[in-house]
Amino acid sequence: MKELDPLLHSQLRLAIMSLLLSVEEADFVWLKEKTEATAGNLSVQIEKLSEAGYIAVRKEIIGKKPRTTCSITEKGRTALDEYVKVLKEYLHI
Repeated sequence: MKELDPLLHSQLRLAIMSLLLSVEEADFVWLKEKTEATAGNLSVQIEKLSEAGYIAVRKEIIGKKPRTTCSITEKGRTALDEYVKVLKEYLHI
């Protein structure tokens, strides 16, 4: 049996990916509210997903405020699909 992707097996990273699956893009504040994560922890997990190529991160300045926006990549979508498929095999669904 295949192993579950350890990158997606983290509760917070899985939550981020699942949220991004249903939207075109999401900003950091919205993700923080939805996941109830601390800003520091969310930043670290977003960075890990970005380094893996699972999400794209765009940073910009709106007025004088920084804004970070995330979106799921095709690689991330494929990885999440595979994760769910393997999980279903484990659960015999």
